[in-house]
Amino acid sequence: MGTMKINPEHEFDGQFSINTSSSRLLDPEEFRRQGHMMVDFLADYFQNIKKYPVLSQVEPGYLKKLLPDSAPYKPELIEKIQEDVESRSILTSIHFTRCTHVRKILDSPLVERDIFPGLTHWQSPNFFAYFPCTSSTAGILGEMLSAGLNVVGFSWIASPAATELESTVMDWLGKMINLPKTYHFSGGHGGGGVIQGTTCEAMLCTIVAAREQMLEKVGREKVDKLVVYASDQTHFSFEKAVKISGIKLENFRVIPTTKDIEFALDPKSLSRTIEQDIKSGFIPLFMCATIGTTSTTVVDPLKLLCEITKDYGIWVHVDAVYAGDACICPEFQHFLDGIENANSFSFNAHKWLFSNLDCCCLWVKDPSALTNALSTRPECLRNKATDTEQVVDYKDWQLSLSRRFRALKLWLVLRSYGIDNLRNFIRSHVKMAKHFEQLVSMDERFEIVAPRNFSMVCFRVSPLALGSKQVNKFNMELLESINSCGNIHMTHALVGGVYMIRFAIAAPLTKYKHIDMAWEVICNHTNAMLDIN
Repeated sequence: MGTMKINPEHEFDGQFSINTSSSRLLDPEEFRRQGHMMVDFLADYFQNIKKYPVLSQVEPGYLKKLLPDSAPYKPELIEKIQEDVESRSILTSIHFTRCTHVRKILDSPLVERDIFPGLTHWQSPNFFAYFPCTSSTAGILGEMLSAGLNVVGFSWIASPAATELESTVMDWLGKMINLPKTYHFSGGHGGGGVIQGTTCEAMLCTIVAAREQMLEKVGREKVDKLVVYASDQTHFSFEKAVKISGIKLENFRVIPTTKDIEFALDPKSLSRTIEQDIKSGFIPLFMCATIGTTSTTVVDPLKLLCEITKDYGIWVHVDAVYAGDACICPEFQHFLDGIENANSFSFNAHKWLFSNLDCCCLWVKDPSALTNALSTRPECLRNKATDTEQVVDYKDWQLSLSRRFRALKLWLVLRSYGIDNLRNFIRSHVKMAKHFEQLVSMDERFEIVAPRNFSMVCFRVSPLALGSKQVNKFNMELLESINSCGNIHMTHALVGGVYMIRFAIAAPLTKYKHIDMAWEVICNHTNAMLDIN
């Protein structure tokens, strides 16, 4: 068969037929020009973010009506694309301190473009919902640098700096929270850390590691006998991880919590449940404890729980998804008492350590449990460093093969702000939460319904202020009214049958004036609803 000849005129040279100063896929000068545009765009966004409704006010399916049915065949200018991202106006004349005319505003031509109307603004100083997902200049620039370099550090040889920087910053962070040396690469005990995408990934990896470790001992035919434990306040991502791991859902023991112990996981209830399972022929495998539950930030009694599980060889994972960040401050490190007896520990640096989504930090005492369960060794990835076991190959510490250079942004954050400043940022949010807590406590119509451990306050309009009205229904309608106006955004929890409003403070732009404004909004809506009812 003859060799096919290609007409040089038909070869693709990486350019597009469009009238721009440069139209190559990756042209340094065009990247510089467009990059400046995007940085200016984001800087303007942060400067004006408080002027947007915090919670998106669009209806489901709004974007489908605005976008074409197919992608464009011809290139479009970045200027045109950017126009479709933002609103026609930044609403410069409107501050959402009152909600009377919000619906009229949202129906006006001021909000007509594609993307921004459909955004809930998580970096807004008036965002108090869920747990935070914080950004910072260093975090954003770290993401930009990581995306620009675009290395795929699945193994050490694929990009040695990516692996070694990750190992280093995980040790840095472990020391910052006073994590026992058994979890450190540098601790001399065989432990180590890895940056995962999310908490669900960390939970799933550790469940799979525990499963494989146990099945090696008892035989693979016993997989249907494996049991996992958590409380009814454990994050719902744990249930998802259990499902994916192959553990039967009927073997997932959700232990009820009570108000008597502030809805923490009760060691006595755990012990009784484990004993019942053993008598019934089941094999206790895994227990998830929580430092700072999603609903109320309660802290499970880790030390007591670990004293129980150690007698049964149960893998203990500690989920500190949000509160773990606070543990860089010495005054919060007592919440980690007992961590030395757990097997793994994780928290999200993108929650409250200003490292941008996604950045879940997971430490394990025995990395071989992870690598034995998750490693693959194809011929195409063999190399001397791996074969001689001189290095860490992070592909064997996670679910996927490919991985982003997440360590770069964490490194930039830790170096750009330093431990002292990061502690002060967190402390300032805690002080703001105390201030809000005082505002709530001083108004006899409201009550605090859960102890404040960190920077989140759980409150509601009290039954005493409502008389015969349905308390849960009133607070639910109050929250809906507040969120619909766009001034602030909060979410709720339902714990022990009590509907409560969660006020979580950690957005990087939030100041005391935003706390005071939020309280004013809450009071105004409460006044209006009490008058109506």
